[in-house]
Amino acid sequence: MFQNIRDIILANRFYVVQTTSIKFSQESARTFYQEHKNKFFYHRLVSFMTSGSVDVHILAREDAVTAWRVLMGPTKVYQAQFSDPNTIRDSPESAAREIALLFPTFDLHVWSQYQEPSFRDGKVELCLNTFVHKLLDTARTIKN
Repeated sequence: MFQNIRDIILANRFYVVQTTSIKFSQESARTFYQEHKNKFFYHRLVSFMTSGSVDVHILAREDAVTAWRVLMGPTKVYQAQFSDPNTIRDSPESAAREIALLFPTFDLHVWSQYQEPSFRDGKVELCLNTFVHKLLDTARTIKN
């Protein structure tokens, strides 16, 4: 499953800006999913997300949020099984909040200003060992 998800990410023309593997604590999972706190599935979601390690990625491409939503499919699992069985199931604001929580040293503003143009121009290559796209133009590289 792990490699299948990575293959889907790449097949859908996403660039991997950063990636890491984390283990959510109860507190960090509750913070991450705070927008769902009053929903019936909240406790089950927090339990599931703290049950093991999770690979998290910062992904980029033109219309990334819209493309990711299409790829993820309907939010209702039962509906997704029938209407979009091949999907893997956010707003730009949610993405920025999640990046800040999961990648605290990553500066989205700096990346957008200095690295995003190279990603848009395809001047990157995938490092298979780290599953992160690296800039080909090292003159634009910044430390993140």
